[in-house]
Amino acid sequence: METEVPAILRARETVAAERFTFHSSRMRMTHVTPEQLRAMDADSDRCAVELSDAAVDVLGYACLVAIMSMGHGYHRTSQQRLHTRTAENGHPAPVVTSAGALVNGLHTLGAKRIALIAPYLRPLTRTVVDYLTNEGITVLDHEALEIPGNLDVAAHDPAVLPAIAKRLDHADADAVVLSACVQMPSLSAIEETEQQLGKPVVSAAVCTVHQMLRALDLPAIAPGAGHLLAGAYAEAPLRTDTKTDTKTDTDTDTDTDTDAAPVAG
Repeated sequence: METEVPAILRARETVAAERFTFHSSRMRMTHVTPEQLRAMDADSDRCAVELSDAAVDVLGYACLVAIMSMGHGYHRTSQQRLHTRTAENGHPAPVVTSAGALVNGLHTLGAKRIALIAPYLRPLTRTVVDYLTNEGITVLDHEALEIPGNLDVAAHDPAVLPAIAKRLDHADADAVVLSACVQMPSLSAIEETEQQLGKPVVSAAVCTVHQMLRALDLPAIAPGAGHLLAGAYAEAPLRTDTKTDTKTDTDTDTDTDTDAAPVAG
């Protein structure tokens, strides 16, 4: 979140007028386990309030699997609750979760069948698959890299991802998710993999940027980030569906200088 989202928006600055600043507030997590993910999500309210102190224009919540592990449709609950926290603090701002952004980015592409790569252990990767299935997206094949350490996820070499993607059963897929995690880098391999597979390739980070730009009512374009940000979907409506299959029994200045605030890495 703190590397690829800024990199995509900096690339956008080479073709568009807007300039962005970045602000972060961190939720702690060292190992990608259900227990640490729940604790991390419970800390998101604090992060939203801290970032709204800076009067940011949009907030992006990463971690994708922290949201998905809280139950089907939880990204809607999280986005609304965190937006409410910013409003209560006097600086209301839209909130984009990477989980919701991946769902909405795939729907924007019209991708009903996908293949994906995730760094998580197999049970958590299955959680991602089930979450997407509940959102009307069929996962034809997936690869769980089974990397438990959060720092190790960040250190994973994106250069190996095209070969992993090629091994997936992707022939009938409408799109491929190269990284279903904003912690695992993939940006440098997105366009190479698209050329290799001959179909759209996205990541959680790419989808997050698309949805953040649309939340700002800015054209969602950026060079070097693949088909979703290449221009065809620059003016796609921000998806704000109100599907209600959500688990709730848990704790819970768009001007030339624009503030984009990643909530956590």
